[in-house]
Amino acid sequence: MDWNHYRFRSPWHLPVPPAAVFAVLERPEDYPHWWPQVRSVTRLDDATGILTIRSALPYAMTFTARERRRDPAAGILEIAMSGDIEGWARWTVTAAGSGTLAVYEQEVDVRKPLLRRLAVPGRAVFRANHRLMMRAGRRGLLRRLRAV
Repeated sequence: MDWNHYRFRSPWHLPVPPAAVFAVLERPEDYPHWWPQVRSVTRLDDATGILTIRSALPYAMTFTARERRRDPAAGILEIAMSGDIEGWARWTVTAAGSGTLAVYEQEVDVRKPLLRRLAVPGRAVFRANHRLMMRAGRRGLLRRLRAV
C-alpha cells in the first residue's frame, strides 16, 4: 500500500438547481469567499491557477491546478494538480430530485515532505482533516448559493 496515495469521494446534496451550483463551482477564484479552508487562489491564466488550502491541522498545501475538462452540459469540472499534492480532482454536478447532487472526487499523491514522513501514523488524521474541510465547504457553498 502506498501510504501517500489518497482517494476521496464526497457527495453533496444541495436544494438548488444544478446550473446554479455549477456556476459557483466553475469560479475557483471565488472559493476563498465561501470555503474557509481554501486560503488563496491566484489565477495564472484562464485554465491555470495556484491554490493554497489549510484545514484544521497546522499545515498548508499549495498546488497548481490546471483545467482538464470543463463541460457545463455534462456538469463536469476537472483539474490536474501538481505541487504539494499531485493528481486530479473532479466535480460532477447532476440533478437529484428537486435539487442537485454535486460529487467531489479526488485522487492524489502527497508530495509535501513533512506529510510524507508522517504518512503512516498520520493517515487517519489526514483523512479526518479532509472530511472536516469538505463539510465546511458544503456549508459555505450552501450559504453562497442562498446569497446569490
